[in-house]
Amino acid sequence: MKLKVALISLGCDKNLVDSEYMLGSLLEKGYLITSKIGDADIIIINTCGFINSAKEESINTILEMAEYKKKSKCKLLIATGCLSQRYGDQLLKEIPELDAVIGTGDFLKLPDLIEQVKVSRLNITGNKTVIDYDIKKRVNTLKYISYVKIAEGCNNRCSYCAIPLIKGPYKSRPMESIKEEVEFLVSRGIKEINIVAQDTTSYGIDIYGKPSLPELLKKTDGCTRRILDKGIICISDSHKR
Repeated sequence: MKLKVALISLGCDKNLVDSEYMLGSLLEKGYLITSKIGDADIIIINTCGFINSAKEESINTILEMAEYKKKSKCKLLIATGCLSQRYGDQLLKEIPELDAVIGTGDFLKLPDLIEQVKVSRLNITGNKTVIDYDIKKRVNTLKYISYVKIAEGCNNRCSYCAIPLIKGPYKSRPMESIKEEVEFLVSRGIKEINIVAQDTTSYGIDIYGKPSLPELLKKTDGCTRRILDKGIICISDSHKR
């Protein structure tokens, strides 16, 4: 019998992108996706650890689902994302109902890791970031709007933000990879593409030696206009949130 998975995505738009790729990888492996927590055999919480209020929301959600697990058909409770990356050992120690924590660079391994979780509890947080994806595995959770990550990590050291600690230094995605993802999303009927990163203005410095956001926008805007005649490209900078 196929297992049903419910995924709760917390935090920013970048987390939503990761959640959509997790859903796609689970579907590919034969899992069923449900929006009803009560029907789920496996509950996954994609956590946020950006600021204190986000951490509190993530912890409260994990605790709520831990209590729910005790009286429901849920067999496995898994936490992914930023909070898991930063506090994996502590979460497993203090929340016995939690079966696994999977960090920000290993979430695409989730379907295979579930088989291991059935045997023993896991803490998989060895990698901080992943910037390349199999774009055809992505599940769109919004009908006409989508988000595309152009980079991960951050080189800024803002006192209120733990992103450099959690995800490491700034890493840009190659333009061709981003362009391919935008074209794929538009071919699915997406009419608004939101380009996201922790610091969008730093895009390209690490791989092209200069700020390259204007060039990227020209490439991606051209994709949407060629396919749709009226595609929209927006920029969302998480650094100032």
